[in-house]
Amino acid sequence: MSSLTKSQLQRQAEQLVDFVNRSPSPFHAVDVCRRWLTGAHFTELKEKQSWQNAIRPNGRYFFTRNGSSIVAFSVGGKFRPGNGISLVAAHTDSPCFKLKPVSRKTGSGFLQVGVQVYGGGLWHTWFDRDLSVAGRVMVRDANGGYISRLVSIDEPIMRIPSLAIHLDRSLADGFKYNKETHLTPILATISKAVNGAKADEAPTNSEAKKPAHHPILLERIANELSVSVADIFDFELCLYDTQKAVIGGICKEFIYSARLDNLNSSYCAIEGLINSLSGDSAKEDTHIRMVALFDNEEVGSTSAYGANSALIESSLRRIHNSFDSNGGSHFETSIANSYMISSDVTHAVHPNYSEKHEENHRPELQKGPGIKVNANQRYATTAVTSTILKDIASRHGIPLQEFVVRNDSPCGSTIGPMLSAQLGLRTIDIGNPLLSMHSVREVCGTDDVGMLVSLFEHFFVDFAALDAKIASD
Repeated sequence: MSSLTKSQLQRQAEQLVDFVNRSPSPFHAVDVCRRWLTGAHFTELKEKQSWQNAIRPNGRYFFTRNGSSIVAFSVGGKFRPGNGISLVAAHTDSPCFKLKPVSRKTGSGFLQVGVQVYGGGLWHTWFDRDLSVAGRVMVRDANGGYISRLVSIDEPIMRIPSLAIHLDRSLADGFKYNKETHLTPILATISKAVNGAKADEAPTNSEAKKPAHHPILLERIANELSVSVADIFDFELCLYDTQKAVIGGICKEFIYSARLDNLNSSYCAIEGLINSLSGDSAKEDTHIRMVALFDNEEVGSTSAYGANSALIESSLRRIHNSFDSNGGSHFETSIANSYMISSDVTHAVHPNYSEKHEENHRPELQKGPGIKVNANQRYATTAVTSTILKDIASRHGIPLQEFVVRNDSPCGSTIGPMLSAQLGLRTIDIGNPLLSMHSVREVCGTDDVGMLVSLFEHFFVDFAALDAKIASD
């Protein structure tokens, strides 16, 4: 059993619920993390500016890229160039719908919004949900420049309605849908929009005069930001379910929520880093403690702000160069002394589909994080990296589980193998168990949240000293 108290576990679960509710998009998630880190005395760095002599032992820093990825790190008091990095990596994005560049659609008397599918969602779970939009908007400022503003309309303004079974009896045998034609949300009726003084919503023969998005939607976004529609230049908006994350179950042991994949890990990583700095251990630490939260994992991570980029390598090189501009082989030496926890949720055993799990590897809710292993390198865990984390967990009474996919089942992957291969970095893949992964509403255990936070906290504190006792290359 975990050594954490019930009140500690409850507090962590409640804070995750709050984090998810405040993070309807990756941009919002990063903004919340930025505020937490600033409150914990982290200094924000800018990639466009020099870091030379800006980073010092005992310092706390973070920077963002694209507003949807964030890297935070604390420099140990005894860190020297070439020493290792204790890293936890996760991702901020989740499967969702994103508005098309030209989203304006009409059909059968309705105003509709054209969307793209993002990632591999269980899209049937999005039908008949109370949906809204959130993301970032590029707004023209008073000086003729542009600024990025976050927007979230906190009430249901869209819906993807199901087709009544009376109109298609085959639905009783299996729900099938076309991603292009059947997943288009309804925004309003044309008649209501016109009667509401939105005459420009009415059909017109002049396609050239039509804006890319429904004016009624643009006006709502502008009102949220207290700007005029003319000041909105572009935006990146995703749909989200307005139903709030909650703690549920008759024993109050489950979290019912959207985006637990992977805001669960993102929250635990940031919280674990901040908690690890509450004592004096950082003053004696020879390592850098780092958290990296990437965007675009759900679509392969190949972007300037995804894990399949030079983001981590460039940041580590800049950190080392801040201490020693001559460089040398400090970066390569540091990588050999480093260790990464790739944290992404794992599949909890489903009581109605238990046969889908390998019989000896069935992670359960409320029993701690699961270590993910795959012989075909879909996960980056090795015997060495597993030993290190198991040792830390054992010292602090944190239970761990094991997950291996069945041989007759495909295996997903994470950012772990990608970053491990790019950098030659020792890596382990872990994650909290989750039911309904990629659904619009997922389920995790309340206690698992606190256990993962505690595991990260103790990893940051203990790893440097433990690694000195590991005889392996």
